[in-house]
Amino acid sequence: MLVSLVLLLLGALAAVVAPRLVSRADWPEREPVVALWVWQCVVASVLLCFALSMIFSAAAAWQFVRGQVFAGAPHGVVEAYALGANEPWSAVLAVILACGGLWTGAMLTREIHRTQVRRRRRRSGLLVRSPLLPGEDPGSEPLVVLEGERPDAWWLPGTAPQLVITTAALRRLKGRQLDAVLAHEQGHAQARHDWLLHCSAALANGFPQIPVFAAFRDEMHRLVELAADDVASKRFGRRTIALALVELNEDRGVFGPCPTPDTQLPHRVNRLLTPAPRLTAGRKLRLTAAAALVPLVPLLVAFVPALRALG
Repeated sequence: MLVSLVLLLLGALAAVVAPRLVSRADWPEREPVVALWVWQCVVASVLLCFALSMIFSAAAAWQFVRGQVFAGAPHGVVEAYALGANEPWSAVLAVILACGGLWTGAMLTREIHRTQVRRRRRRSGLLVRSPLLPGEDPGSEPLVVLEGERPDAWWLPGTAPQLVITTAALRRLKGRQLDAVLAHEQGHAQARHDWLLHCSAALANGFPQIPVFAAFRDEMHRLVELAADDVASKRFGRRTIALALVELNEDRGVFGPCPTPDTQLPHRVNRLLTPAPRLTAGRKLRLTAAAALVPLVPLLVAFVPALRALG
């Protein structure tokens, strides 16, 4: 039971402290891909803490679960976990954590369902505005052009991702700016950023009081755009993608003395035009390796009694 409580406290501590630590760092905007990896490892560690705490609590409460978890384990290992004490509290904790797990699955299922419904509606609307030609299959073209007076371009994810762009945007974009916008959206598609957004939204909506999940959702929305900007800038230059962003959005009130609240576009443009020094390859490798070790901490805590018993 002690291991279960330690894991529960470790997960709660990480859920509160991790967002503050990462938000104080100055490198995520310089290396958004690494930052995305770090956030995924932190959230995975929190979820793993709760999952392991549930397993050990259930093992302490019910003999059947204990037999499944410790099947084939030496008697000394089972004794090292002190299972069998505080069964009522163990059962209550196991049930609460199991309900949390089921709720997480339900929120993720709901988010996927809502996304599929929105995606079908958008594709149906796209077919109305841009009907298929004879012999043309839906989603067969990576680029769809729509008649429109407002410059706009967006990514339509799915099994066959498409870039939708209006004729006004085509008139606005000059030179290789259209290629840069296409590269930006392809960066989203290749990295499957839509799945990151779905998972982060499901966790934040399901557990709005847990800081790490709310921060995870907010940072995913910000970092995936920065990462896609970097993909486009590597191929076509920072100035090209920055000017493309300005051309597409300057009529929306996001630039100027009174920009639209909560917009990230001015910051993204400034970041592209005045880039901060990138991290060295060695530091990126260290950050990536350190983040990969974070989910191992709950596993180490879980196996400490067994290792001591065997040692």
